[in-house]
Amino acid sequence: MSTRTQTSATFSPAAVAYLIGIDGGGTGTRARLATRDGKVLGFGAAGPSGLAQGIAQAWTHIGQTIVAAFADAGLEPAPLDVCALGLGLAGAHLGSRAQAFLDAAPGFGLVAVDTDAYTALLGAHDGRPGALLAAGTGSIGEAWHLDGRHLFVSGFGFGVGDEGSGAWLGVEAMRVAQQAQDGRQPAGALARAVWALTGPGREDLLAWCANAGQHEFAQLAPLVFEAEASDPVAAQLLARAVHELEAVVHAMDPAGALPLAISGSIGLRLASRFSGIIQSRSVQPVGDSADGALRLIELALSRTL
Repeated sequence: MSTRTQTSATFSPAAVAYLIGIDGGGTGTRARLATRDGKVLGFGAAGPSGLAQGIAQAWTHIGQTIVAAFADAGLEPAPLDVCALGLGLAGAHLGSRAQAFLDAAPGFGLVAVDTDAYTALLGAHDGRPGALLAAGTGSIGEAWHLDGRHLFVSGFGFGVGDEGSGAWLGVEAMRVAQQAQDGRQPAGALARAVWALTGPGREDLLAWCANAGQHEFAQLAPLVFEAEASDPVAAQLLARAVHELEAVVHAMDPAGALPLAISGSIGLRLASRFSGIIQSRSVQPVGDSADGALRLIELALSRTL
């Protein structure tokens, strides 16, 4: 998607005093508060703000992170109309959902929203062409090529895509626990770890799954890493995750021409297992998604002047 923006009824570019960058995913939200000239003042964090989990929840947690960032800076929260808010949000790739999110904005002077993958790409390469593999709660590959092409790979969302992500690993771990519960495979360390969290019975597993979403399934992913040394099934799952993520990298930049940044909790844990070719292209990100969100709002604000 292209960046979507919205201004308040009283918006005045000259009145903007604060820039706020938001990185919102399926597990948590982070805010970075800066002055108009880009000096970072404070940081905040709260619960998830991925749009697939609900727009009302997203705005609630975004508001909490902003309050926390002002507090971290030793300041009272500023009036919304003097704040320009840039957001990189999981789930914003669906244009209608991103627009509904903007329509619910509580009155910030200027709001610019794009995907968290795009802001991570902006932050990782300091606004220059490059490629990004982001694998946390969800997963996506995004590349901005030297000829101007902007490509997305994977990132189709929880339940049907996001292979190699934390939520994907969690779903696979739950399948292992279910199959061990009813005798389709032996109960190894991974199945027992899931049972310890959910309860070991069929009804326990059914009840947990009935109430679980992307965030809850992603919380099972660490169990796969913990069980790897003693459970071949867990080791195989992690090998599959590496294979899926490597396929994303190859699809978004087959020629291997772009520097590659890897982000997200799962991506970072698996980075050392990628092939030598991929590792040789990997670079340390200049910044993160919250940095990219600040760059996003700086660009949007410059266009209003």
